[in-house]
Amino acid sequence: MTGYLVSLGSTLLATIDDVLPIIGILVGFQLLVLRRSIPNLKRVLLGFLLVLLGLAFFLEGLERALFPLGRLMAEQLTAPDFLGITENEGSGAEHWGIYAWVYLFAFAIGFSTAIAEPSLIAVAIKAHQVSAGTIHPWGLRIAVAMGVAVGITLGSHRIVTGTPLHYYIIGGYVVVLAQTWFAPRAIIALAYDSGGVSTSTVTVPLVAALGLGLSSNIPGRNPLLDGFGLIAFACLFPIMTVIAYAQLSGFFARRKSGTAFPSAGE
Repeated sequence: MTGYLVSLGSTLLATIDDVLPIIGILVGFQLLVLRRSIPNLKRVLLGFLLVLLGLAFFLEGLERALFPLGRLMAEQLTAPDFLGITENEGSGAEHWGIYAWVYLFAFAIGFSTAIAEPSLIAVAIKAHQVSAGTIHPWGLRIAVAMGVAVGITLGSHRIVTGTPLHYYIIGGYVVVLAQTWFAPRAIIALAYDSGGVSTSTVTVPLVAALGLGLSSNIPGRNPLLDGFGLIAFACLFPIMTVIAYAQLSGFFARRKSGTAFPSAGE
């Protein structure tokens, strides 16, 4: 128990050290540039205290639960006895088909973590409000989650096969550019933002741990070269799925009302 408290205390001190510059900038601009006192000072101070405590507990939880859990799942799913191969039987490139459980886990963890992202929930609520109800929060969240799930699955396949990362990223953005030209103008900015909010506090720790765990346990993979990059997939593919969601919604709306929505290329 003492070790946990010492570790938590060290994390709290490190968090304070990281957050102090942010506090200094905010307070400095408020007092020196705007030349106004801080309104509701007690509430603001309490808020900063809660932020510090929340970040410290969150970071400690990452180190003690989410990172180890992601690595453990990757290790178990890629263990030779689980896959039914010998350790000297070759690399993942030759046996990529036997990693089906890895792909299924990647899809499931990508979908579930994206659905639970607080930042995505906030964006979905705001999008629903400013669109006068046209954009349904659950529709947007499911579209983003599907994009993350597909992206993490394809990224895991890339690690297994050892394919260069830039092939997927360049090809993906070519598709995004083509979709952007034909997409409704109103959805483009939201789609690009959705790619960013899909990778936040819940998704990143598990996805990063999964990538590092896979690359560490698949023969011939380098954790530094192959372990990272999954988060790029989680940022890219939600853009595609949100635009596709808007295009499908627009298609059915046009069929129902007989009107057309302008695309970015028009």
